[in-house]
Amino acid sequence: MNKALTAGLWFLQIATAAIFLFAGSKKLMADPQMVAVFAKVGVGQWFRVLTGAMEVGGGLALLVPRLAAVAGVMLAVVMVGATIAHLTVLGGSPILAIVLLVASLAIAWLRRPGRG
Repeated sequence: MNKALTAGLWFLQIATAAIFLFAGSKKLMADPQMVAVFAKVGVGQWFRVLTGAMEVGGGLALLVPRLAAVAGVMLAVVMVGATIAHLTVLGGSPILAIVLLVASLAIAWLRRPGRG
């Protein structure tokens, strides 16, 4: 991988990790807005905690090159769920979830084992 691609990938990983760490922390700290969102989804607050833990854990793992591919796949699955929730239950724009889905998949692809 050339230096420009490596630098760009690190920028993407750090930015994506920061967003997931922020969003996951809000879920884990029972931010009232997050509690309301998960109440509207109707699955239960345990799902908010699980999602927050996956986002925080995945965000941290994005910063470890050996773990980044698996973290990218896991976070992409979370964002598929978020996109579906926006389109079916929550309303509002799913754009951020889709952008994070694409970023997570790009990281997973570019950090996959055996690449390069």
